[in-house]
Amino acid sequence: MDYQEILDNAQSIQEIYRLVKKIAKEYFGYLQAGLLVGLSDLGLYNKGFLGAYYSLNANTIVLNRKALVKVEHSNPELYLPFLFHLMLHEYIHSLGYMDESEVRALAYDISEKYFGEDHLTTRLAKDLNSFLPYLTLEKGDSMPEDIDVEYISGIDIDETRYIM
Repeated sequence: MDYQEILDNAQSIQEIYRLVKKIAKEYFGYLQAGLLVGLSDLGLYNKGFLGAYYSLNANTIVLNRKALVKVEHSNPELYLPFLFHLMLHEYIHSLGYMDESEVRALAYDISEKYFGEDHLTTRLAKDLNSFLPYLTLEKGDSMPEDIDVEYISGIDIDETRYIM
């Protein structure tokens, strides 16, 4: 299967999620069913940002909408690899890996195995900080007062048998 072609031709967050899930199942031998994925404005800052997080209690991956929009507008060829990297990283957390160093190492290993050393996804996993100019604002942003999550429908339709 040509995972790079699937990533390059993805048209939605749902397609990226399905790719992450397929690769993770092949790599780990198991998956996390019933995950929710949502978008929220988590802000951008001049020294860094929160790209996404996994909520263990809610079994939800929340993506930073502002970071995704910034990348999509400032460096469009980085958008799909960045989205894949965020979702893979948080998906690994959903599988029970909570140590950040371990999750980063796993994300890098998976990216290198499935996309090769020179692919943007692997380069992001290796050194996300080198991409910060595309991900942060010059003057920074204030933290939103309320973090509303917009849930994305059709994310885990293969493993979920209920209507949301």
